[in-house]
Amino acid sequence: MGYAIVWLVDAVIGLMILFIIASAILSWLFAFDVINHRNRFVSQLANFLDSVTRPLLEPFRRIIPSLGGIDISPIVVLLLLQFARILFMRTAAPALIALLG
Repeated sequence: MGYAIVWLVDAVIGLMILFIIASAILSWLFAFDVINHRNRFVSQLANFLDSVTRPLLEPFRRIIPSLGGIDISPIVVLLLLQFARILFMRTAAPALIALLG
């Protein structure tokens, strides 16, 4: 059971990292007019990624100012997610595995 919980937490953190990276790439593609919102699939994908990543990014967007139109909050959130992943794997994961097996 402990291994399953550790895997689940690691997978969720990994998915959030992928979603943030995909959202950043999609925003760059919109900014450089490679793709546009008129495409239904792209619009739905952008809405999905925005709704998934907004709860993590929004508090940092309020604190960190925009640097010349560049939003660095995804970088900060990615660093914090990697930190949380390493911290969880080094401290909480061994305790969960020892406790639950």
